[in-house]
Amino acid sequence: MSLRRVPILVFLWVSCAGLEIGLHGPSKAYVALMAGQQARPLNGTFNNVPVLHSNQPEIVTGPGILVNTAPGSAVAAESNQPLRNAAYTFNGEFGVHMHHKYYPKDQSKLGGRRARGLMTLALIATNSGTKPITLEFDRGSVKNSFEAPYHPNRLMGVKPLGKRPWNTGPGDATAVQLLRGELDRKLPERIEIPPGGRTVVVRTVLPARGIANGLLRGRSNGPFTMAVVAAEESTRDSDLFAVLQSGRLAPGRIYLNRIREIQLGRVFSRVAGVALGDAYKAEIHHDLSQGSLHVPLTSTKRHHFGTRDVQVNPLTTRMVDSALNNVGTYGVRYDVTLNLSGAGPHQLVLSHPVVSGKKRFTAFRGSLQIVQDQTLQEVHVGMRSGESLALTDLNLAPGASKPVKVSLVYPADATPGHLLSVVPVQQLAMLHRRQQQQRAAKVKLAETKTRKVGPKTAPPPPTTRTVVVKPASVQQKRNPTAAPVVAPAVVLPAVVVPAVVPTAGPHYSDVIRSQQQWLLQLQGR
Repeated sequence: MSLRRVPILVFLWVSCAGLEIGLHGPSKAYVALMAGQQARPLNGTFNNVPVLHSNQPEIVTGPGILVNTAPGSAVAAESNQPLRNAAYTFNGEFGVHMHHKYYPKDQSKLGGRRARGLMTLALIATNSGTKPITLEFDRGSVKNSFEAPYHPNRLMGVKPLGKRPWNTGPGDATAVQLLRGELDRKLPERIEIPPGGRTVVVRTVLPARGIANGLLRGRSNGPFTMAVVAAEESTRDSDLFAVLQSGRLAPGRIYLNRIREIQLGRVFSRVAGVALGDAYKAEIHHDLSQGSLHVPLTSTKRHHFGTRDVQVNPLTTRMVDSALNNVGTYGVRYDVTLNLSGAGPHQLVLSHPVVSGKKRFTAFRGSLQIVQDQTLQEVHVGMRSGESLALTDLNLAPGASKPVKVSLVYPADATPGHLLSVVPVQQLAMLHRRQQQQRAAKVKLAETKTRKVGPKTAPPPPTTRTVVVKPASVQQKRNPTAAPVVAPAVVLPAVVVPAVVPTAGPHYSDVIRSQQQWLLQLQGR
């Protein structure tokens, strides 16, 4: 179904989708900060380091092989048919990215009153040659959501990044260590694969309903292949090797019946294969006296802000139900240098677009490094779709060029397609003020629609006035011309006259005033 075109003001209340996106019709990405302005392409480049990505299936429901780069095939649990492996032989520099969730089919293993089931996620390296192969790692990390939980309510917006940011979720926790060039102390610096043998490189035990993320960067002195496997209730090497030897894929491959749609680019799944490139570099010069600077960051075919600059690296091999390229760009390091000239206070701003027909969601939760004036600043950003957040202030001196370097390792569980901007301070302030006014107007409109018109209190009872008829005096009796008395003295209530009937009588004015006040309350004034 085609996405409808809607006015720009409506875009402020909708947002872009997650990673599974139908491509049947054009969608419009919009960043309010860039209204009336244009973005410039970065035209950066990726390196050629091969990276094994294991992210499909994202949700694993049982034991089996997740991805294998050895020649051959494995049988899918859903169709009982063999699927060709993402065959690739690594030799030299390499990288690994793993991201999976464990939701077992057996409901009794999901936790609650019973103990949660456990799944071991493991990376296995195989040496099919006749000489031992050595793997050396210079940076990397493996975390799960119980080791590195995420607290969204406390981490939205821009905040200073701490030394140990383990409360930012497993995706950001591993990305930060790669960004800082660190190797987690739980990971080996060196591993040897015997000739014709296998070795478990890393493993993590993941409780049910948990998320695991791993990022590694290393090099080898010879050819080898890798595989990621899942085993239930066991961490022993022999059991992990048995899963790989079984030749059966783990259940959870939900895109096997949508292969044609993937090939036509109508929908894309997660990534299971080998991508070329683990780092992207770009540099640009801009004179801010000529206007604000906007450049795409982690741009995709859908979100490039009119630049046609797509910063997604290709896959050299993949599983048949994988995305066609590394669309998530998870684990890729971005280094962008902005050479700025101009004068006065500016702000470095990160934005994520809104897209017609989509609800707002958490689009990014990750960390960035910013270097200016030889000073390093690290920030954590929690961003919802449609937001523009100031990362730091920039003060430009006239007649001088100011380099500003922005670096990040793109974390899992984020949605790529961001806009990086340098704008005058007042430009972002005005945008936030307009958005606040729009939110207030929307709340007021909603209150008006739900308000029930009615009197706050019941109408007051009509007031009565006692009328006394006096008997005729003695003098009147003696006067034959006086009006005869037809009745003795009685007390009668005053007749209530409707408020619409004008009268000069003072005792009716109170009645009219009371009725008018009640009508005003009824009208909600």
